Amino acid sequence: MSRESRAALGRQLLSFILVGGVGLVVDIVVFNALRTTVLEPSLVHGGPVIAKAISTSLAILVNWIGNRFWTFRSQRRTDVVREGIEFAVVSAAGMVIALGCLWVSHYLLGYTSIIADNIATNVVGLALGTAFRFALYRWWVYSVRRRNPVTAALDTASTSEPRVVIR
Repeated sequence: MSRESRAALGRQLLSFILVGGVGLVVDIVVFNALRTTVLEPSLVHGGPVIAKAISTSLAILVNWIGNRFWTFRSQRRTDVVREGIEFAVVSAAGMVIALGCLWVSHYLLGYTSIIADNIATNVVGLALGTAFRFALYRWWVYSVRRRNPVTAALDTASTSEPRVVIR
């Protein structure tokens, strides 16, 4: 990997982290607001998991906008609906990772305090989910090869060896 490529990847990773930070604030604020009010575990059995699903869904929307228009702006595709669906699929898989960490901690291990719930989902789940999402956003959703099939085909053709066409 060239020095320029590493620098570009570093800038992209930094912007991804900053966009994710905004999404994280939305996620944490909404999760804790719901977890301590209408979805408090003593009121709703699955309250923490439901609160996390709602808060993460809102954060996914915030992250899609930020990643589409900043982190991966040069790689975004013209097919917004397909890109959005793929982004949602990857984000939902990342959400399942965070929800799984929360479920294991809260229901399997019995750590039921709000601090334990936040560590399970917003530290452990976030770290695992972020690595997963960045990799799939970069290599699937916003892949340079998928940005514009016509341009990608022309780029590939121009880098291959010249062909002799006999008619």
